Amino acid sequence: MSEWHGKRILITGVCGTVGSELLHQVVSEGPADIIGIDNNESELFFIDEAYRNHNNVHLYLGDLRDRDKLMRKMQGADIVLHAAALKHVILCERTPHDAVQTNILGTQNVISAAIAHDVERVLFTSSDKAVNPTNVMGTTKLMGERLMTAANAHRRADGPIFFSTRFGNVLGSRGSVIPLFKRQIANGGPVTLTDPEMTRFIMTLTDAVRLVMESTFLARGGEVFVTKMPVVRIKDLAEVMIEELAPLSGHDVKKIEIEVIGNKPGEKLYEELLNDEETRRTVELPNYFAVLPAFRSVYETIEYSYPDMGRPGVDQPYNSSVQPAMDKESLRAYLVDNSLI
Repeated sequence: MSEWHGKRILITGVCGTVGSELLHQVVSEGPADIIGIDNNESELFFIDEAYRNHNNVHLYLGDLRDRDKLMRKMQGADIVLHAAALKHVILCERTPHDAVQTNILGTQNVISAAIAHDVERVLFTSSDKAVNPTNVMGTTKLMGERLMTAANAHRRADGPIFFSTRFGNVLGSRGSVIPLFKRQIANGGPVTLTDPEMTRFIMTLTDAVRLVMESTFLARGGEVFVTKMPVVRIKDLAEVMIEELAPLSGHDVKKIEIEVIGNKPGEKLYEELLNDEETRRTVELPNYFAVLPAFRSVYETIEYSYPDMGRPGVDQPYNSSVQPAMDKESLRAYLVDNSLI
């Protein structure tokens, strides 16, 4: 029987790309109830319609900034999947106050509500941009991770287990570059590229949600789980998408130009999933890395033991500049096989 069976689940950001896929995956595992919260009224209405025949799915308007709402909706919850956040780098740069209110203070509200209602497990979905952050969004995600780890360090033996997962770029999500490239190609170009040398870790939505689903019951408390994933050059991604999609829009592949527009504020040339400081306290699993807390828990001793784990410590930081990038044909197959183009 699934470990999700009979549990009462709360998902924040249920209308987002990851949140909605979490709902789709978890509902098939036989939970007693799923409570979904989001502040996107229109999208919430459509998802509610899609699940109207599922008597165990209950969706509500709500915002992370509303602590009282979280307190009410978290009553009786066993597991919290915290996927709500402001995620667009440029918009967070322009309005850092809002990013702090949602990504940091909102996460603390989730933690406080979970402690008040004796939730069993709380997962925070983080980002590769939290590693050595150079922008507001990444900084707030790093603070979210640290809040979760600190909350776990102060848990009593029967309190919630808090932990995080760190995502790469979820291809095809509303925050990814694929929808942008698709629109630009359909319009005949140009396809805008910030830097030809830019590399990124990539993962499919299925990979992202699998990380959440697996790590939820794998966590001992305070860790950050990182999935192993391929690396892509953004220039290669643009070229493959032009080659595949331009003919479908009636455009000549050779006439769609790639325009280099320069880096955006706070944008990195490469992305990191593990930094140098974290390597010494990371254990390697077959499909993941688990970054263990830097500080001991106050009230208990946690044994960090996982199936098929390697020795403590990894040899080098895990970043997209030192990992081999996919060649164009492998990338093409990856996009086609995962129905991304």
